[in-house]
Amino acid sequence: MQRAVSMVAHLGLRLKVLPSALGRPLSCAKDVLRRTPLYDFHLAHGGKMVAFAGWSLPVQYRDSHVDSHLHTRRHCSLFDVSHMLQTKILGCDRVKLMESLVVGDIAELRPNQGKVRELQNMGSDVSLEVVDNALLALQGPTAAQVLQAGVADDLRKLPFMTSAVMEVFGVSGCRVTRCGYTGEDGVEISVPAAGAVHLATALLENPEVKLAGLAARDSLRLEAGLCLYGSDIDEHTTPVEGSLSWTLGKRRRTAMDFPGASVIVPQLKGKVQRRRVGLMCEGAPMRAHSPILNTEGTVIGTVTSGCPSPCLKKNVAMGYVPCEYSRPGTPLLVEVRRKQQMAVVSKMPFVTTNYYTLK
Repeated sequence: MQRAVSMVAHLGLRLKVLPSALGRPLSCAKDVLRRTPLYDFHLAHGGKMVAFAGWSLPVQYRDSHVDSHLHTRRHCSLFDVSHMLQTKILGCDRVKLMESLVVGDIAELRPNQGKVRELQNMGSDVSLEVVDNALLALQGPTAAQVLQAGVADDLRKLPFMTSAVMEVFGVSGCRVTRCGYTGEDGVEISVPAAGAVHLATALLENPEVKLAGLAARDSLRLEAGLCLYGSDIDEHTTPVEGSLSWTLGKRRRTAMDFPGASVIVPQLKGKVQRRRVGLMCEGAPMRAHSPILNTEGTVIGTVTSGCPSPCLKKNVAMGYVPCEYSRPGTPLLVEVRRKQQMAVVSKMPFVTTNYYTLK
């Protein structure tokens, strides 16, 4: 068991894969969507496939989006997240590499490019290996119970954001990480591509497990207050603005040796102009790009993600407002379909998270 290398899953910082990064057959045509090893499996189970970040992925299955969402909160669901980049950072200077990126543009990680090549040219011992595995996320309060039936390891000893390599339902060489993107207890299983369908089939034999797609995944992560990279945070967002200051270690704050330190450290001391906040409102649901206004009607920010909350039966969203409007309980306005409606700044997560930690 070892501490997970990054907090990527918890942050919602999802990396896109270059076509050349994987050994799967790909077309040269730019408009042809890539497929995960479970593509045919999704079709056989009624998956409604859509284009997402260059991949063909299920947005939902035979159950409705809301039913899938609520099943995940009450039982557990299986998600195919094989579109996400998996890598191994090798060499004596692997820590040096990671610290040269944190807090930075992690999406620049490419085989033999970017920071890897730069450090190699400086004489550093570091290399990057893309892992051609499928990635399955089993999420929900009964996920550990379901998985325990197929592994010899005691999952009670695997707390949040730790991982271990084990055999899972007869598939060897799987890396199981206690993490996810829903706010619930759960795991992400990196499984050799050849064993992905077998593993998914084995998990679905338990009546607790149902398949879930992108729609439920998005509403679940939004209820949990988790960011989607490219929407809620990007290369122009600092951790302080994004309400992610907890990602900065004490040693690095003191040493100020991370990218952007000259901007970020003063923000930690209170000198920040905007912050990511949660919003709740009645009426029509808030969506990305909806203007946020103060009660006088002046535009002060923008919604970055929003949807109706299946659990709360209210509309939830997140967006950026000036610091003076970021206190929970602050009344604001949002413009939806060219009409202004009342909203209030709310604490996140909107729904209490249930990550598994050792007591």
